[in-house]
Amino acid sequence: MRILIADDESIIRLGLKAMLREMGHEVFAAANGHEALEMARNHPVDLAILDIKMPLTDGLQAAQTLARSKPIPIILLTAYSDQELIDRATDLPIHGYLVKPVQKGDVAAAITVAVKRFQETRLLLEQADKLADQLETRKLIDRAKARLSQVQQISEDEAYHTIQTVARQKQQTMRQVAEAILRQ
Repeated sequence: MRILIADDESIIRLGLKAMLREMGHEVFAAANGHEALEMARNHPVDLAILDIKMPLTDGLQAAQTLARSKPIPIILLTAYSDQELIDRATDLPIHGYLVKPVQKGDVAAAITVAVKRFQETRLLLEQADKLADQLETRKLIDRAKARLSQVQQISEDEAYHTIQTVARQKQQTMRQVAEAILRQ
């Protein structure tokens, strides 16, 4: 994987970079959140490990920006197990939380879990979007049926059949036909 790490402590950053390289990952290292966001814009990255407390842009702000602009799995790294930081972190779309000092096994496990959670979240969001689209389509078709049945004085079943037939004849979706009916 191509992993972006950001930590203002050079010894931690170098140690984490070496650990990740030993695991076979390509690593982009930044000294602060601002640098991390710049690297993410310029390099395709698959995952980010961000220290929470950094100068310029902290890890929480960087995570929020990354989640909006370039959704990837994000693991927060901190020397603090402060409840306020944990609460702020849980309000963000992050996929892991590591407390320093970290061991190679902890990092490997966190990466595996973060990637899996990220994929599950993406799948759920795609399914939710698809369901929302299907619901909107159903509503449009129902409104078009009601209009057709009122204008042509036919039953809703006949109106539905008419929409189906027109869609087949014009090689359009029933949603497109329904939208056309509602525009008239």
